[in-house]
Amino acid sequence: MRFVWSALNVLAQLFEPAAPLRLGALPHGAEGWQGAQLEAVRGITVGPIESSVHPGVGYGTDAGRAAFVEAQKMGASWVALTPFGRVWDLKGGGVDLTFEAPVEQNTQSLLAAIEHAHAERLRVMLVPHLWVETGGWRALIDPGDDLGWERWAASYERFLLHWADVAERGNVEMLSVGVELRSWVTTRRAASFQRIIKRVRAHFSGLLTYSGNWDDIGNTTILGDVDVIGVNAFFPLTDVKSAAPSLLLEGGERVAAQLRDLAHEWQKPVLLTEMGYTNRIDPALRPWEWPDSMTQVQLDQEAQANAFFALLAPLADEPWCAGFFVWRTYADPADVSQEAEWGYSPRGKLAELVLRDAFASAWAGDASESRFRPLFAQRARTPGIYGWEAAPPFSRY
Repeated sequence: MRFVWSALNVLAQLFEPAAPLRLGALPHGAEGWQGAQLEAVRGITVGPIESSVHPGVGYGTDAGRAAFVEAQKMGASWVALTPFGRVWDLKGGGVDLTFEAPVEQNTQSLLAAIEHAHAERLRVMLVPHLWVETGGWRALIDPGDDLGWERWAASYERFLLHWADVAERGNVEMLSVGVELRSWVTTRRAASFQRIIKRVRAHFSGLLTYSGNWDDIGNTTILGDVDVIGVNAFFPLTDVKSAAPSLLLEGGERVAAQLRDLAHEWQKPVLLTEMGYTNRIDPALRPWEWPDSMTQVQLDQEAQANAFFALLAPLADEPWCAGFFVWRTYADPADVSQEAEWGYSPRGKLAELVLRDAFASAWAGDASESRFRPLFAQRARTPGIYGWEAAPPFSRY
């Protein structure tokens, strides 16, 4: 298995900063990713902190840049940034580009964050999200009749083209054209979304993906219009409580087989645009359950680490796998108020060890003889210590 544990800190200073890709001349579709000749993505989603009650942190600030420094030292090669638009409810009345701060301020902050990420040798995927103000999952947005859908499509296009223009200005390498829009892209309404993708191509010259949910990506009809198939990969790995690591690994192998079929069907690489498991007992049972709604949670770092390993290890052997983005850390490493201790972030937990080793390992999806080839077998030993030390394998995963 190519998920070989390795140490590369001794070579870190030998690499030149990665220049932003200039992808305008590349073919789109199945050849886009291959033409870019990229290594498989080793990515972290860095979430925003945009509220006015947190001044001086978030995208574009020194605190936000510290998150990119930390990601790069951890071994990441990409970060995903997630600006939000606001939708009032699931009736799809329209997208308000103002979220927590005026859109002009958020735009400038995001451009600064992109610049900071590139300065830290990180490539960038921009992932505009929708926030439903009154609650509910964006996948269930339904404007009702044809006229309602026409208005919704026009509003979403305005929202997406704004961020596509920002991505082009910032030389962003990849843009996700949507996140978990099941009611749109798995139905007869998908044709209107395909038209939006074509308009995005006129605004943004980089690679395009779509972040489909793990349980409906197989029914998504727009995958022929993007360059890379994106999956928000909160797959359950087992239906058994207290499952042994071997059972979780079997679950990860089933996921790899499912995604392999998807890649072969569309003849395109598959990217985990989000993946993660929470720090609690049995996180691999229902990994999509949002931690904010949980109470009386029993923490279990070992279970989180085992789930990370079980999902990622089989994928490292697959040449069709374009890599992964971990969900998520935040644009201020010192701020622990954004998520409960039992949340998704691997930072400072045993899962961080798995993540750092996954970043440093060779992946079959690497385009060329990878700089990630192992020098000698090691594992990271202490979460939060961003150097590699000779250490015996971490025995609990």
